[in-house]
Amino acid sequence: MRIAGALDRPLVAGLVSHFSAHARTLNNSSANLSHTTMLKPSDSPLLVTAATAITPMLSEFGALMFGERLPWALKEMWVNLLDTGGRQAMHNHANSFISGVAYLTPTHPDSRTVFMKSPGGTEFSFKNDHAGVVTGPYNAEKWVSPQPEPGDIVLFPSYIMHAVPPNPGERRITLAFNAIPTQLDSWGYKIGFSG
Repeated sequence: MRIAGALDRPLVAGLVSHFSAHARTLNNSSANLSHTTMLKPSDSPLLVTAATAITPMLSEFGALMFGERLPWALKEMWVNLLDTGGRQAMHNHANSFISGVAYLTPTHPDSRTVFMKSPGGTEFSFKNDHAGVVTGPYNAEKWVSPQPEPGDIVLFPSYIMHAVPPNPGERRITLAFNAIPTQLDSWGYKIGFSG
């Protein structure tokens, strides 16, 4: 789910100004990518404001995933600084259900987030792949997100593999986050989450 302009310009500017100086953790697969530590919304008034804007979107996207509007909590947030030449290796996010990326600076078209099918396992795999097939986000091997603008958010199921190709442009700054529902109910068998 893409939400254009989800975070307003003053909030985006505040997040960039404050957290750019705190992204000191180097990425283990790219020397030109650094992150903040894992943060909770309560760690900064800026993150509280961002969480207040993001949480209703989680409920809407969660209804697409689970067929019901549930209460959601932002479990963790972090800021990524992707400098020229940096990339993010293919990965997914464990121990959460919805993940998201809020774009805080302009993104070079070649370094948009790429979503891809899992590299596979032991299950059988079937494809409908021939000259008459129209490729879209649900049958493609990979799907490149639309060109984001600062303040845009993309939400996706946490299990989806994703990556960022090498950045040929200027510094790309994003706020990433993971969320969990407070509870899931499967015909009376309930499991609760806290974060």
